[in-house]
Amino acid sequence: MVTDKKLTRRTLLPALAGTAFAPALMTQAVASPFVQTGLPKIKWRLTSSFPKSLDNLYGGAEFVAKRVREMTDGAFNISVFAAGELAPAMGALDVTSNGTVEMSHTTSYYYVGKNPAFAIGSCLPFGMNARQQIGWMTAGDGLPQMQSLYDDYNVIGLPAGNTGTQMGGWLRHELHDKNDIKGLKIRIGGLAGEIFARLGAVPQQIPGSDIYPAIEKGVIDAAEWVGPYDDEKLGFHKIVPYYYYPGWWEGGPNIHAFINKQAWQALPESYRHILTAACNEATYNMWLRYDMLNPPALKRIAASGTKIKQYPKELMKDFYHITQEYYRDICEKNAVFKKIFTSHEAYRKDTALWLRFSDAHFDHFMMNDTE
Repeated sequence: MVTDKKLTRRTLLPALAGTAFAPALMTQAVASPFVQTGLPKIKWRLTSSFPKSLDNLYGGAEFVAKRVREMTDGAFNISVFAAGELAPAMGALDVTSNGTVEMSHTTSYYYVGKNPAFAIGSCLPFGMNARQQIGWMTAGDGLPQMQSLYDDYNVIGLPAGNTGTQMGGWLRHELHDKNDIKGLKIRIGGLAGEIFARLGAVPQQIPGSDIYPAIEKGVIDAAEWVGPYDDEKLGFHKIVPYYYYPGWWEGGPNIHAFINKQAWQALPESYRHILTAACNEATYNMWLRYDMLNPPALKRIAASGTKIKQYPKELMKDFYHITQEYYRDICEKNAVFKKIFTSHEAYRKDTALWLRFSDAHFDHFMMNDTE
């Protein structure tokens, strides 16, 4: 039994920083900081891909900075900047890679133009839900698999947020079948854009803050963002009549902290553990807050007159089959994607076997058969 309390805080907590016990242990550590005397004071800059108005999404970066500051007794300070203040929303990875900033808070799938494998670290269309995605990254081998890609871009990648399953987007016109997808100009991120394109849509990837004016001016016909809480803040319900679900391309997307490798290597080891723990906490904090914030927002959106629609089953099947063909095409051409995708799919199938017997049936009963 360990009796030296100082030793316990300084050795046990860092060792557990990447585990499920980290949030509770690190919360206790705030009251009694375990930072060694003489560790350097460090100041970093973090650029976000999100505007300040999205307080839960942008707030994930602020949460990380706050927890790091608390757990180092003010010695490690990270200043957070919104999209456009230091770098464009979609430029966060690049300025982190080249060392312009030490860190960014963004989404891995924004960078599929560099390599489609970037999407796997966030989420894949018809992939995993939040529980599975986080599990693959932390309990499975997702983190090392994705890091093998991130190494080529001079960054360390850590999950630092999750939105849970998202909504399926805002559309000016109702969808009945795949013919309604032809010519649709839709703002959509990640690999889902290619899937829409294969059905004749015209996908575009633009920052969240630019979506409203793009719809208002008729530049795009449809857009997906996150879910009711954020979508209401951006005002989509004021100008678009149809709100679709589910977001089959985002079953549980991770938000990411990217850290410049040289900056990471220069950190004291205890600071690396602390930063990792803060990102872990941010993942669960964001996810659970969305589960709390989305229901009342959805009620308000429905009350405003928005028509909330489910994707037609046959159209969902069309999307699914095209997605599987797309994955086969990528795997034939991209060895990096194939390697990571193989790990991802093995974990998804194993966990789906268990969830089919547990959560799926329990959730279905509780949500459909209890009235």
